[in-house]
Amino acid sequence: MLRHDRLRDQWMLMAPERLLVLDELALAVVRAGTGGDAVEIAIDRLAAEYDAPREEISADVLELLTDLRNKGYLVT
Repeated sequence: MLRHDRLRDQWMLMAPERLLVLDELALAVVRAGTGGDAVEIAIDRLAAEYDAPREEISADVLELLTDLRNKGYLVT
C-alpha cells in the first residue's frame, strides 16, 4: 500500500509488519503503474521524463519491481 507520511513528507510502501521509504525514482516507478501493459507504458514515460535510454530505464524498473515483489511489497 502506497502512503504519504505528511509529518516527514515521505512516500512509503507498507506491507504487513514492514515499511519501506521510497526515494524519488522508486516513487516514480510505483506511481507509474505495475500491471501488464502499464509497466511498458511506465517505462516509456519515465524514459521520456528523465531523458534516459529506454533500455536502461527498463532494466532499472524491472529490477526494482522484482525486488519489491520478492520482498512482499508488491503482489503479482
